[in-house]
Amino acid sequence: MEAVFLLASAFTYQPALKGREVSFPRDHFSHPDFKTEWWYYTGHLETESGRKFGYQVTFFRFGLRDRQSEGKEQPPLFSDLYLTHFALSDKQEKRFLFRERSNRGYGNKAGAALDRLLVWNEDWKLAGQGQNHLIEVRDRDTVLRLQLSPLKPPVLHGDKGLSQKGEGKGRASYYYSFTRMKTAGELEIGGKKEGVRGISWMDHEFGSDQLGEDQAGWDWFSFQLDNKTEIMLYQIRRRDGSPDLYSSGTLVSDNGASRRLALKDFQIEILERWKSPKSGGDYPMRWRVAIPSEGIELEIVPFFPAQELDTRKSTRVTYWEGAVQVKGSYRKKPIQGLGYVEMTGYVGRLKV
Repeated sequence: MEAVFLLASAFTYQPALKGREVSFPRDHFSHPDFKTEWWYYTGHLETESGRKFGYQVTFFRFGLRDRQSEGKEQPPLFSDLYLTHFALSDKQEKRFLFRERSNRGYGNKAGAALDRLLVWNEDWKLAGQGQNHLIEVRDRDTVLRLQLSPLKPPVLHGDKGLSQKGEGKGRASYYYSFTRMKTAGELEIGGKKEGVRGISWMDHEFGSDQLGEDQAGWDWFSFQLDNKTEIMLYQIRRRDGSPDLYSSGTLVSDNGASRRLALKDFQIEILERWKSPKSGGDYPMRWRVAIPSEGIELEIVPFFPAQELDTRKSTRVTYWEGAVQVKGSYRKKPIQGLGYVEMTGYVGRLKV
């Protein structure tokens, strides 16, 4: 297998550049001419009995065609690698469950369709049905089935969907979100099945060369506030700890209109830290977020610290991804909400 990776390849993945228009439904589907792609869902659910959970389901596709020869003798085994992460945060019991899958796109074990929203990894599946998104993951005694319906149109981040991550041509991704999705389905744990309802957030990104050697990782925030507005912020950390000037965000109003936020438009202050007893990663664990021009001041607090994912069997990256609660003020009125935070590069440098 290693010898195959060393063979010369004539294939080059496309960079994410200005001039490509993001359009739907085409861009819900797979983009195999770009090296890296993910369909990412997080949300907050409540069961019929009143139990409250956060969840994450992410389907990744990593292209490998640039690491193989273009000869006809090569099987398609090495074209794409499909990885899936599933995490469940029990907010009341402060328990964190994580499962992962890893498969080559070969023999129908895993794949992503080019003509419709369909991504699968064995019996874990994401599919489109009209305007709805359907998710099913099952592992051991845990099963999650969800139907998600967008309550707002897709939001294009950055410059009309081109999200620049650093200085240089192609250091970017195409990036859009459904920031508020009505969610219903069922959750089964240990043979006990309950209906669930809640709200979700969906991201889809694809590109070929995002982070540079001078960047260590990122802190990503998504907030769904109870006045029907949403906020996405990401702060890319340079190796010296400073935020990259290409860090940015998006503010989405209750009517679906969006405003792009540059680094100068928002402030993120770390209030507490937490050291993982498993990985030794030293993570921020409570924040103050401000968008002064909008009169927004928020305090972000995780439901519990131990929401770290050790993905040695799939992406081989240890990162923190967890459910958070939000409270503060919006134009001098009290506000609260729910969200998710992702932090990478605290246990070894992230490579994307």
